[in-house]
Amino acid sequence: MELFAHFSIPEWPSDLGYVLFYPLMITGLSRALRITHSSSRLEFVDSIIIALGLTSVISVLFVKPASLTFTGSLSELFLTLFYPIGDLILLGLVFSLSIVQKRSRHNVLLALGLVSFAATDFYFLWASATNHYQFGSQTDSGWLLGFILISESFWHQGEEARESLRFNPLVASLALLISASILVVSALRPHLLPSVALLPALATILLAFIRMAIAINDAKSVSAERILARTDELTGLANRRKFISELEKFRDSESSVLLLDLNGFKGVNDRFGHDVGDDLLKRVALRFSRVIPTTGLLARLGGDEFGVLVEGDGYELAQALRATLSYPFEIEGEAISLDVSIGEARNDGSDQILRRADEAMYEAKRAGGGVVRWR
Repeated sequence: MELFAHFSIPEWPSDLGYVLFYPLMITGLSRALRITHSSSRLEFVDSIIIALGLTSVISVLFVKPASLTFTGSLSELFLTLFYPIGDLILLGLVFSLSIVQKRSRHNVLLALGLVSFAATDFYFLWASATNHYQFGSQTDSGWLLGFILISESFWHQGEEARESLRFNPLVASLALLISASILVVSALRPHLLPSVALLPALATILLAFIRMAIAINDAKSVSAERILARTDELTGLANRRKFISELEKFRDSESSVLLLDLNGFKGVNDRFGHDVGDDLLKRVALRFSRVIPTTGLLARLGGDEFGVLVEGDGYELAQALRATLSYPFEIEGEAISLDVSIGEARNDGSDQILRRADEAMYEAKRAGGGVVRWR
């Protein structure tokens, strides 16, 4: 018993646990929101920006008066200020999440848990500063209640938390403006504002740059997905979806539709294999591309079939396209010749223009190749 009476537990492990609690809690909140796609990531970053902006304002108003009356070591001062700032960040998150999301059982329990924890923490700090705190009192149950409510909120997490996410980024922009103003005032009047208020303000600016990077990356990803959705993977030309989409735009102008089908390609593909066939299609697409005007569109519609949209009369362009195949391709030391059957139809406002070009192309196919204009 005498051994245990003189044994003392160091305080730094518990202090370290408290310091790690806040970043881990923020990470846990991101999991609680089930952030699985880019727009939700931006919404959550906006929530953190709002929380840090509110923390900066509250720090400016309340932290400096408290720090002026503190007489302790630097580490004690850091912890004394770190705990309320961490609690303010959590309360700021509760406020920002109430803006971001609709009310649900999950969100209400999560907010109550965070409020219970922060309120108990504030009471502990006040009671410790005024020598009124008693270890093991009923008020300590507030921490336990907060953890229970936060844990319980995870059991009520549903899809509504993710689907109800709606946010106006102007609120985050206001928080960013406030933080920037705090930094400007601190630069002009170094001793006017507490230095601890600069930390959340700087973090807000940093998060704003992170948000911008996320938004730029998401925009690039969306742009790349749209390009891939309308591009033929083999040739790099437009695909059928892009062709049909552009066809609707060409209906309002004097234009022509050309449908092309290669003659002799199947035999080359069967003889040399699909790899050689794919390479041949790439080389055919390259030759076709060289004669297409800048206002026109060349697309691979599938297999060895191509489509062209061109302003004005397309008959001369059809002849030029066929002429690109007048000299052979060299494949594995052999000269391979191809021809093409082209059907051309002029746009007269009818929604049958694609069918007409297809009929003309099959007529050219039956004739053994060449160009046929639908009449």
